[in-house]
Formats: sequence, structure tokens, C-alpha cells
Amino acid sequence: MTIFVTSFSLTACGQVKENQKKTQSSKQQTMDLSKITDETVKNAIEALQTGDKKWYSFFTENPVMTDDGNTVDFTSFFSKALGKEHFLSIDRVENEGKDIYGSFKAGQWGTFPVFFKFHKNSEGKFERLDIGQAK
Repeated sequence: MTIFVTSFSLTACGQVKENQKKTQSSKQQTMDLSKITDETVKNAIEALQTGDKKWYSFFTENPVMTDDGNTVDFTSFFSKALGKEHFLSIDRVENEGKDIYGSFKAGQWGTFPVFFKFHKNSEGKFERLDIGQAK
């Protein structure tokens, strides 16, 4: 009887941990974005968080992108990152809601503080995105 009770309680603990993982995962996707005051940036970050390809629709056809000051191909970069990389927190927002700073999970590279700086054209689409490690 003691073995049965011990086995049952270990199984229950495992189920609790699995449920906590699911809750934490859904929290990542529904992270509070209310600090972001620019609606287009907020919607783009929401798409990034969920890995939604709608992310691309917020940008011009060939946006300029830099990663730590180095020019990279936007589409190639996000074809690898979208759905795998996301903000864990939004810590600071500047430049009328277009500069976002926070903790970011970057796949194999780990978790670290980053900035995303969005640049809009006259039609409201992003023509440039600068990202990098924040200091």
C-alpha cells in the first residue's frame, strides 16, 4: 500500500509540473504588451511572440535590418527565428513606442537583454529594423 501511495503522489507531482510548463508557455504568448504605445509595433511584436507569419506584413517588401550594427537579410533572418525566438519581458519602451527593450530568448544563443528599433515609412510600414544586445 505504501508503494502505491508513493507512486501516486509522484505521478501527481509530475502532472503539476507539466501543467505549470503549459501555463508558462501560454504566458509567453500572452505577455503584457501594454507598455508599447505604438499600435503597429505592438501588433508586430504580438505576431513575433506567437510565431505568426503576419509579422512580415508589417514591413515593406525589402526592409533594411541590422543585428548588432551588421546588415543582415530580414527575410532570411526571420525565416530561422520566427516561432523560435521571442521576448520574455518588455522592460522599457522609448521613441514614441518604436524602440523596445527587454529580455529575449534567442534560440541557441540563449537569453539576454535586447533592443528592437522600428523605423516607419510615410505609409506606416516598417522600412528598417535594428536589433541588438542592450547594454
